[in-house]
Amino acid sequence: MTGPSPDLRSKLKKVKGLGSAHHGVSHWWLQRVTALALVPLSLWFTAALVTVMLSPNVLKVATWFASPVNAVMMVMLLVAAFTHARLGVQVVIEDYIKSPATKYGLLLASSFICYVFAALSILAVLKLHFLDVGSSV
Repeated sequence: MTGPSPDLRSKLKKVKGLGSAHHGVSHWWLQRVTALALVPLSLWFTAALVTVMLSPNVLKVATWFASPVNAVMMVMLLVAAFTHARLGVQVVIEDYIKSPATKYGLLLASSFICYVFAALSILAVLKLHFLDVGSSV
């Protein structure tokens, strides 16, 4: 006599292959990792915003962006923020939109928007980083 099966799916579900797609855990972990990365990056950005970027001196802001450390930190902040935003919007769309056509259209549009804005933001940071501040003085 055998005991109950540890697999709680019915025989029909096993045959049809219904069950976990095994991608939810990586999505969940990536969202937690980006949230964790955003904590120190947001604190750094807030400090930089208060001390440098609100300055009316444009040369001071341009010099700040010329620093490799500041440019890399800003790019890391942008990548983490847009990745976290894309994952969060994806969860909301998957949970609340029932029509498959609308759901996949919104998923595609939200991913496209996040990728485009991330690319434009990173390009802006790189342009400010490689801006020749000395020649404009």
